[in-house]
Amino acid sequence: MKHSVNRPPTPDEDVTESPERDELTLGEIINIKLVESGEKENLMELVRDRLVESGWKDEMRIACREHVKKKGRKDVTVDELIRAITPKGRASVPDAVKEELLDRIQNFIRSAAL
Repeated sequence: MKHSVNRPPTPDEDVTESPERDELTLGEIINIKLVESGEKENLMELVRDRLVESGWKDEMRIACREHVKKKGRKDVTVDELIRAITPKGRASVPDAVKEELLDRIQNFIRSAAL
């Protein structure tokens, strides 16, 4: 069975038995294991919480409002807003949040023996 490029296999699809296993990259394997174990959702929740605690979410809300105010409410689409704000958002994620996430992923990889 071919797996979608946009989603990892569902838990009932056993990728370890699949002949396509050799075609998966290490990143794809890690992503699949994160999803199967439920750890990916835990990591997403951790990041959301840390971004709120750090004030990042409020900064992005303000940046979005300023962009809409500058362009005019009727002249801004959601897609345009995302394109305009995403680079600033990615660049302004606190290093502490990135480090904590990286540590958690590394610990997961070690514990999963990947």
